[in-house]
Amino acid sequence: MQTIAFCEIEKYCQKVLKKHWPNVPIFEDIKTLNGADIGPIDIICGGYPCQPFSLAGKRAGQQDDRHLWPEMLRIIQETNPRWFIGENVTGHISMGLDQVLFDLESEGYETQTFIIPACAVDAPHRRDRVWITAHADAINSRQRSDQQPKGPQPGRIRQRRVDTIKNIMANAIMPRSQERKTIAGGKKQTQSTDKRQTIERNHRWPAEPGVRRVAHGIPNRVDRIKGLGNAVVPQIPEIIGRAIMAIEEMTHHAHE
Repeated sequence: MQTIAFCEIEKYCQKVLKKHWPNVPIFEDIKTLNGADIGPIDIICGGYPCQPFSLAGKRAGQQDDRHLWPEMLRIIQETNPRWFIGENVTGHISMGLDQVLFDLESEGYETQTFIIPACAVDAPHRRDRVWITAHADAINSRQRSDQQPKGPQPGRIRQRRVDTIKNIMANAIMPRSQERKTIAGGKKQTQSTDKRQTIERNHRWPAEPGVRRVAHGIPNRVDRIKGLGNAVVPQIPEIIGRAIMAIEEMTHHAHE
């Protein structure tokens, strides 16, 4: 995958993105962003602000001025990507998620949601997050392109796509066992560990990662902490991205 654009309003986070992707443009405000500014894309991936839904806040929902899902939906409508990946806090499940799924399905997307904690990829904290994956419905895509697809019927492809993304993510996040080599007494030993057991023990871990005090004079401390709070554990969207690439390859072969 190739990243072609970012949308980020925080100045410090813009600097972080520019450091790692120096040649990728950054649009500052999604409210003024137009889909035509981005051009053709295959995937939109983003975490729209969680404050309207977070259990740690007032849960004002649509009344919160940080409620930006309508703007993200507008960008989806204007760019018509094949895939959408969204991320938010689990408080979104009881407030606002039904509307998001309704909006996506009204635009012709089939949706699948996952709750994936950070500890699922071996991070030492729970940090439950809801992930939304949406794929442009085969029938809707055919109406847009006015082309008749070849190969299996859309319903069969849809079910295979759902099964594939579930299987790939399950195998990547929680394998039955993982062989780890450790050094003990100068000898190599093989230890079999089960991630499921680790996840079952996550009640001992904090819901969010602890942020320790730092030495006086460390620059941008507040901005760094805020950036960490807004960030995701990158291994999780990587797993979703690899599942999408596998599905795209599967669908391509099905139509040959």
